[in-house]
Amino acid sequence: MKILVINAGSSSLKYQLFDMDNETVLAKGLCERIGIDGHLKHTPLVEGKSVFNEEIPMPTHAEAIAAVMDKLTSSEYGVVSSMHEIGAVGHRIVHGGEYFSSSVVITDEVLKLIEACSPFAPLHNPAHITGIKACMEVLGKDVPEVAVFDTSFHQTMPPKAFIYAIPYEYYTEDKVRRYGFHGTSHRYVSARAMDMMGRHDDDLKLITCHMGNGSSICAVKGGKSIDTSMGFTPLVGLPMGTRCGQMDMGAVQYIMHKHNLNIDEMLEILNKKSGVLGVSGVSSDFRDLEAAMAEGNKRAELALDLFHYWVAKTIGGYVAAMNGVDGIVFTAGVGENSAETRKAVCEYLGYLGCAIDDEANSLHGTERFISTPDSRVKLMVVPTNEELVIARDTKALVG
Repeated sequence: MKILVINAGSSSLKYQLFDMDNETVLAKGLCERIGIDGHLKHTPLVEGKSVFNEEIPMPTHAEAIAAVMDKLTSSEYGVVSSMHEIGAVGHRIVHGGEYFSSSVVITDEVLKLIEACSPFAPLHNPAHITGIKACMEVLGKDVPEVAVFDTSFHQTMPPKAFIYAIPYEYYTEDKVRRYGFHGTSHRYVSARAMDMMGRHDDDLKLITCHMGNGSSICAVKGGKSIDTSMGFTPLVGLPMGTRCGQMDMGAVQYIMHKHNLNIDEMLEILNKKSGVLGVSGVSSDFRDLEAAMAEGNKRAELALDLFHYWVAKTIGGYVAAMNGVDGIVFTAGVGENSAETRKAVCEYLGYLGCAIDDEANSLHGTERFISTPDSRVKLMVVPTNEELVIARDTKALVG
């Protein structure tokens, strides 16, 4: 069975085509500048096919999907003979609110509920709906489509973990609570960690660290999320590439009054001009920060120290929440690729009996243990694969 995985943004669309008989990727690509002029980079991953990397008019997502289908089936760039070989489509959806605790086949009612969650993710959910409707328009309604939600993995959090200490009516009437994000990634890497450790019992306690431009940490007990660092939106928790993370709202009010900012201007600063970019004044890219620190840039060093400190402090909080920890997993762009970040975080965790193997930690690109044999807590690097999770869920629901 061949499954197309779609991640639609407001002006972009990422995709991968899987052959689920052996879980291999046949092709992947990115449509950009949808609604402006349009550009498609399509990369076949089979022998003898060429990469397509050119501008294509894309007034809407429908034209983007049509361009993708054209390249997937073309003689020069294609990997399937016709669209009829695509058995289903899986869509990444950022926010499912309290409606969805698992992936679902998309129906008219599901579309209405995804739309009802749009106020919680105004930059993402409307784009996802557009992508779904575009696929329906191009492929027809006979091809089943599945929604896989970033928030659904965290629906197992207990109320004490997701309720905000504000008047309770804001939860019951307006659904203001902590939802958490990166759930598909946390689900994948925690399941792989359980396989690596050879344990699938309800008592296994893991902490998964998804660290990149957007970062979140999750406490996973027995394969279920019991707490996570992001909240009602992806803005809070750790300081990230451009997001501020945890912030005193009184300080936000003070800055707004002092600089005559409205709420939209303030949120623009907190979401896009803060985090390690705001502290360092250099970049939101951790590689740039490490290079600047090596050249003696003290603000870049402070930004990295701040990030490492918050990661370690959040891990410590989740050790308390679970009354122990058996394994700590690092994933995503920074978590998978920065040996320096992993080392700096683990230096805070000596009280847990964590001991890192410097040689294993220095390797790149492989799923592996990076703890020493005598470490009381297993330390792991697991490259994330959210697209594979979406493809697997899609196959399970429609196959």
